[in-house]
Amino acid sequence: MSAVTAIPALLPTYARADVTFVSGEGCWLTDTNGTRYLDLLGGIAVVSLGHLHPAPLAAAHAQLDTLWHTSNLYGTEPMARLAALLSARFAAASGRGSRAFFCNSGAEAVEAALKWARKATRRPEVVALENSFHGRTHGALAVTGQPAKRAAWEPLAPVARFACLNDIASLAAAVGPQTAAILIEPVQGEGGIHPAKAEFLAAARSLADEHGALLLYDEVQCGVGRTGTFFAWEQSGVAPDALTLAKGLANGLPIGALLVADSAPEGFAPGDHGSTFGGNPVACAAACAVVETIDSDLLAQVSANGATLASGLAALPAVDLVRGRGLMLGAELDRPAGPVSAAALEAGLLVGTAGESVLRLVPPLTVSAEELEHGLAILQEVLA
Repeated sequence: MSAVTAIPALLPTYARADVTFVSGEGCWLTDTNGTRYLDLLGGIAVVSLGHLHPAPLAAAHAQLDTLWHTSNLYGTEPMARLAALLSARFAAASGRGSRAFFCNSGAEAVEAALKWARKATRRPEVVALENSFHGRTHGALAVTGQPAKRAAWEPLAPVARFACLNDIASLAAAVGPQTAAILIEPVQGEGGIHPAKAEFLAAARSLADEHGALLLYDEVQCGVGRTGTFFAWEQSGVAPDALTLAKGLANGLPIGALLVADSAPEGFAPGDHGSTFGGNPVACAAACAVVETIDSDLLAQVSANGATLASGLAALPAVDLVRGRGLMLGAELDRPAGPVSAAALEAGLLVGTAGESVLRLVPPLTVSAEELEHGLAILQEVLA
């Protein structure tokens, strides 16, 4: 198996591994040769309940038999139901409900959040964090704290100032009278799996309130149960004015969401923003099933299995440090992570990378302890 392959009729935006998957079930994938792989990457934290999970599968099938699309000129039952379910989750965590805007991806959700914050505050600037990642569209890229990803496309808008994660003085120096919003991933994903400390989020809340700015959380990767609570911010107790969701929300069907707290200022009016396919009935039906399936028992399992996986990773050769929460973990290696990920694939295991030397593990939330043990055994062999 060669390291990278290209598909002739596709633009070369991805360096794809030379494997083609044709089916999946639970935490396992099967390729065109019939070889099975343990999937501890989950489509990069997207297949939250595992491949072909019966709840979103049945919901999507049932919706396909009734209605696929109407446009956002009209309402649909799945969209209204999903908005209500997410509002209830937000209220349970914060004491206040939320209203939703639905789109098709995390980058779109971030774009919506930026537009909403700038409209609500009438201010031009966003304070984001170094090493962050918020998407590859122009607005989301402008607030991504990785210069190498921005360089080819600059100048970008909106105006962004960057502070350092968990450095309160750095954040305070960046926030000012022109700040519309402070944008934070409660756990940085692409940047290397770095959690924000509770005191840092509390300081961000205080600074936003002091300066009349809004506090935005990007939970595209760390939300929807990934860290052991439905929203990652719940573990700090510091509620935002708005947050974005996407990856794991519909178990693999395209969806993104901006949730705005009921107590937040008005921003959008009819005509301010839109998405032709946003709130698609099939994707929303699957997402409703996902939200309902992620209950307290599953969240407890995520926390327990996350602790098991973190302990197992820390004991492996070449692992210097393990970071993250729940089933969103990064293992800092003493060597480049890319070749290790490639070798694991050869051995029948999917893991990812998050930076030069960090292995990223974001398996389905339904992964079993036995499957984690199997994956750790493969990594032991690869790293030895």
